[in-house]
Amino acid sequence: MIEFFFDCSSPWTYLAFHNIQPLAKEFDEPISWRPILVGGVFNTVNPSVYASREKPVVPKARYMKKDLVDWAKSAGISIKFPPAVFPVNSVKAMRGCIWLGNDHMVPFATAVFEAYWGEDKDISQDAVLTDICKTLDLDPDDFFRGIGDEAVKNQLKANTDEVIARGGFGSPTIFLDKTDMYFGNDRLPLIREALERRKSSAA
Repeated sequence: MIEFFFDCSSPWTYLAFHNIQPLAKEFDEPISWRPILVGGVFNTVNPSVYASREKPVVPKARYMKKDLVDWAKSAGISIKFPPAVFPVNSVKAMRGCIWLGNDHMVPFATAVFEAYWGEDKDISQDAVLTDICKTLDLDPDDFFRGIGDEAVKNQLKANTDEVIARGGFGSPTIFLDKTDMYFGNDRLPLIREALERRKSSAA
């Protein structure tokens, strides 16, 4: 089992979300999608993120944008840093992922990633989420009613608290077999190696 704790507000998470799906399929490994609020993680265990945003290292920030473009090219997707709204409030989108459940949230999360990181759309806005719902043949009224449910809100908070308790400090945080933790898109080659070792030992 691959557990994938994620928030759609992160470009590196978009890359990992895209890249881990064919990897999991190759090894016939199920993915448990675990939506979180990464801001809650930062507030609790990783406030240095905010400090780095307030006082960025200019050469590092410049390189990060190039690095992001390089990784996007490698993945075959388009990512551009949203000039209008960053960081974005992703709470409604992430509640939507919870409401849809593991079997149905992938198309929705993909559309949210694409809207924000590909089209510079503010995914905190009801109008943007409404358009996404319509594109996916989801009833917007059902969607907004669903994400207002206390059980949905509580599950998103529980996921966020859980990843913190298990040692996570950002998005994406990925676990193999409950305890083997990896952070970030660039750790996927290590996940591949771990899956290959497991496959070899089982042969």
